[in-house]
Amino acid sequence: MRHQALSLLLFITLLPVRGQTGGDNTYEFLNLSHSAFATATGGITVSQGLNDLSLPYFNPALLSPSMDNDISLSYSTYFAGINYGYAAYVRNTDTRGTFAAGLSFVSYGSFTEADIAGNITGTFTAAEYAFNILWSYRIDTSFTVGINIKPVLSHLERYFSAGICADLGASYHNEKLLLDAGLVIRNAGLQLKSYTGKGGEPLPFEIIAGVTKRLAYAPFRFSLTLRHLEKPDLTYDYDSDDDIPEGGFGENILKHMVFGVEILPAEAFWIGAGLNYQRRAEMRTEQRTGVAGFSAGFGLRTRAFDLSFGHEAFHRAGGSNHLTVTLRPELIFKN
Repeated sequence: MRHQALSLLLFITLLPVRGQTGGDNTYEFLNLSHSAFATATGGITVSQGLNDLSLPYFNPALLSPSMDNDISLSYSTYFAGINYGYAAYVRNTDTRGTFAAGLSFVSYGSFTEADIAGNITGTFTAAEYAFNILWSYRIDTSFTVGINIKPVLSHLERYFSAGICADLGASYHNEKLLLDAGLVIRNAGLQLKSYTGKGGEPLPFEIIAGVTKRLAYAPFRFSLTLRHLEKPDLTYDYDSDDDIPEGGFGENILKHMVFGVEILPAEAFWIGAGLNYQRRAEMRTEQRTGVAGFSAGFGLRTRAFDLSFGHEAFHRAGGSNHLTVTLRPELIFKN
């Protein structure tokens, strides 16, 4: 089993990859946050070792044996009536590692269809789906590796596309230092069938690293996530006629960073906040930046279930809300 898994990891790493950021790739919905906790603390985390089944979506190495038999359900509201969500279930084995299966989706809603003259001819829908097949293996008490294989289906009106990609991850846990770290290669793969049949389009490939540190004598936990390590330069001048500068070296470094903080007044309750600097820099306006790029949320943990809520601000026009419920059926039915 272990040799087969390593062979699969090697095969996936040899698949074609690209280094573009948002707007240059197909299947950008793969970068949506499907975790209320991650949303609240900056939008993404690859190092937070909580017992939260929604977090292995970002780094499969965060899939833990302690999640055995858990069910995770997430739902998010987006702009213009767009909705998306994620559901996952996990089973642990004694010798073969931990397995999970999940499904993520985004529904763009219903649209009015018209011909070239403007005559209404009906309606159409658009939606995208990704199946998630996760596996993690704990090497020792500190290191865990994992993989998430994701077949992708996209149906936009009459156009259909299919692809396959994978996330390869590793995590490190140090109980003595109250320290967690993670590294993940996300969305490495290819488009098997394009919308037009004229060749494959690039996927939103990304390399991410992160670290989380809890204070020993204060109820705080801090996270730093570094995104797009495969693309050193994230600066871009979207409008050369405005007064907003493109940014220099310091600005570029900050655009790679996502900051998160948690307040832990009790083991059963948390409050979180975060900052995605790239989002803040790209969504700012000349007149007023507002809270673009900031996020916040809270969560309640019990033995039988967890409930989390997160809100992230994209622009002065609004933001997105996320709700995640983690269920532990054996404890629910026992009670």
